[in-house]
Amino acid sequence: MPVELKVNGRAVTVDAPAHTLLVQALRENLRLTGTHVGCDTAQCGACTVLIDGKAVKSCNVLVAQVAGREVTTIEGLAAADGTMHPMQAAFKECHGLQCGFCTTGMVMSAVDLCQRQPKADEHAIREQLEGNLCRCTGYHNIVKAVQQGAAAMK
Repeated sequence: MPVELKVNGRAVTVDAPAHTLLVQALRENLRLTGTHVGCDTAQCGACTVLIDGKAVKSCNVLVAQVAGREVTTIEGLAAADGTMHPMQAAFKECHGLQCGFCTTGMVMSAVDLCQRQPKADEHAIREQLEGNLCRCTGYHNIVKAVQQGAAAMK
């Protein structure tokens, strides 16, 4: 079943069975492997992408459900010249990652939060990131990274 959508600003057609999850289509059909598969049950947040600007766990959405919509993956955040998005740069500068597995989902959720609440405080940041699990850090540097990224996004 062909599904037409826009991924990272580019019109694409994904030819996949109707039951194909968005995360599978991104990784297997489009080879955008920055979106990670963690739990397959929408619990960990590693698969978070932006759909029409909103953070969504892509393991919980069928690719057919995003027909005609705009999907942004971690690969689509950076500028065309490779310059990192301010949130990506903040995660790097604040050491907001260790193993990196959860980082793409954290960054995507943080971008959504900062677009909706540019002046989010620490409590709001922690609340927004509750759906993204990190098993390596204590979240302190992640929160600092989101705060720094938010300031840079203004």
